[in-house]
Amino acid sequence: MYNNWDKWYKIILDDFSFKEEDDIESARYLNEKVSKFDMSHIDFKHQCIVFGAGPSIKKHIAYLKRNVNLKDYTLIAADGTTKALLEESIVPDIIVTDLDGDIESIFKSNKLGSILYVHAHGDNLDKLKSYLDELNKVVPTCQCRSFGNLENYGGFTDGDRAVHIAVYALKVEKIILAGMDFGNIITNYSRPEIGVEFKVADSFKKKKLCYAKKLIDNLKKENFQIEFINLCDSI
Repeated sequence: MYNNWDKWYKIILDDFSFKEEDDIESARYLNEKVSKFDMSHIDFKHQCIVFGAGPSIKKHIAYLKRNVNLKDYTLIAADGTTKALLEESIVPDIIVTDLDGDIESIFKSNKLGSILYVHAHGDNLDKLKSYLDELNKVVPTCQCRSFGNLENYGGFTDGDRAVHIAVYALKVEKIILAGMDFGNIITNYSRPEIGVEFKVADSFKKKKLCYAKKLIDNLKKENFQIEFINLCDSI
């Protein structure tokens, strides 16, 4: 399994008191509803930018627009970060989502051509049932053992799962992380329901971000041949 995901998955199930059977129920629904989009005809770049929804995201987007030719990169948005990108007239090539970000932005970006890696887990079956019929270009993913049309490249949060997909599905040589703060502040791109631009994360979100950082750090260690740049460390 990618990135020793079986090991991480068992730890996460235990630590959060999640039930694997709930993940399997959602995964079965997603598998039945979606045929995997064939990407064999798409020539992805050997380098990518993964956009997370941390408080640095707008600063990082502005920096990248000034200093980088975005056409040289595959652009991957973690869920609600899609809205931040569309606000800057950037359409991501890929959105990695469990469908709890700003859904109208995800719909819009999908219609403009974004490929969706749509994730099934125990807490989002209702969203899968509500939104799947409106989406196309979908690659279905799960966090339990994969079956049918489903892929499991590893990863827990949308952000670190996007990095897993970049490493194992796209096989990139360079990854720039933007808006990946892993701190105690969340944004309304991550949690639209908070009603304000920034807010201190609750203990559940902090714990999820801690796992996201651990998983990405493990990816770096296991894939030392890939160049990782986190803009939080450099600008």
